[in-house]
Amino acid sequence: MLQRNLPGSSSSTLNPYFCTMHLVQTFVTTKLPVMEAFYTIQGEGFHQGRAAYFIRLAGCNVNCFWCDVKESWDADKHPKMSIDDIVQQACAEPARLAVITGGEPLMYNLDELTYQLQSEGFETNIETSGSFPLSGSWNWICVSPKKFKPPTAEALHNANELKVVIYNKNDFTWAESHANQVNESCKLYLQPEWEKAPVIIPSIIDYIKQHPKWELSLQIHKYINVP
Repeated sequence: MLQRNLPGSSSSTLNPYFCTMHLVQTFVTTKLPVMEAFYTIQGEGFHQGRAAYFIRLAGCNVNCFWCDVKESWDADKHPKMSIDDIVQQACAEPARLAVITGGEPLMYNLDELTYQLQSEGFETNIETSGSFPLSGSWNWICVSPKKFKPPTAEALHNANELKVVIYNKNDFTWAESHANQVNESCKLYLQPEWEKAPVIIPSIIDYIKQHPKWELSLQIHKYINVP
């Protein structure tokens, strides 16, 4: 059994769950399937506008019909990279915010990846459906629930951010059902589905005005034409 202390982090900077629950690893994942990795501006949610290095892992069985990266679903179509190489490429960029996304990144054990990134001074954020067991050490957990494979109670309880994609007006009730399951400090966002945005944004604005605990998330990277 491999035991490690989290590098240079305290309970004030890490999600508390991962300060207490992921100090011990039972095995080490050394390679992960990577669809793409790129340096850009975070376009969504609480960290919108920040420079960030995205690592998009391949593989997903959630299968949302409105997913905008369906090419990430089949992990076998993408190369496996060593975690050493993934981190080395991230270190080539000046920002120290790493966003792990997918696909569904929690299909894999992410303890070693986040350990190495944090050892290099990165904040580690994850964007997940929350439908798989949590692994890794995280500064920020964004859960974006999907109807086809619901998030676990563990994921919702430990989420720093709940980001619900709104496709139609029925999704507001669905969003509230998940907001009732997160912790009190969790940030709440409603985000229009990209193809439906012109139609649904007015309804989202009205809903947020009536329910101000929610905030609006827009995919600004698509408006400013960056990855």
